[in-house]
Formats: sequence, C-alpha cells, structure tokens
Amino acid sequence: MNANRIQLSGKDILEKEFKTAIRGYHQEEVDEFLDTVIQDYEAYQQEIDKLKQENERLRKQSDQTRTRTAAPNHQVNYDVIKRLSNLEKAVFGKKYADS
Repeated sequence: MNANRIQLSGKDILEKEFKTAIRGYHQEEVDEFLDTVIQDYEAYQQEIDKLKQENERLRKQSDQTRTRTAAPNHQVNYDVIKRLSNLEKAVFGKKYADS
C-alpha cells in the first residue's frame, strides 16, 4: 500500500463534521460507525508498521547471509590434501611404472 494513496487518518475521521438536514442520518449511529472505522484504521496502521519492521529485519538477515556465503572460505584442510596427494602418487605412480 502506498502511503501517498491514504487520504484519511484516524484524526481526520474523528474530526469530520457533517451538516445536518431535516431527514439526515442519526448522529449517534454515524459516530459509533466512525469510531469503529477509526479503530480499524489504527489496527491497520499498527499491522503495517509491524510488517515494515519485520520486512527490514528479514532484509538485514538476508544481507548478512549473502555476505557470509559470498566470503571465500580460506580454511585449508592439509590432512585431506596430503591424503589426496598420496592417493594420486599411488594411482599415477603405478600407472607410469607399468608403462
């Protein structure tokens, strides 16, 4: 929802004055309905604020995850390299010795 599209605030609704006519609406009913509308507006705004905060938190979490994954892993397991080297010597050494 774009904030520029919201035309009324809870305060605007609360302070809205309607002219009365001979066959107008029952003012107490209108006031009660407007009170409900105001409560809904406030609840929606709280939900929007909560979702914005959650969205920002998830964005930061995602950025941190991307940063961690993008960082190169410079840890070298020398034991694995040594075993691999010995395996290569065993395989290729025999192959060349037979030729």
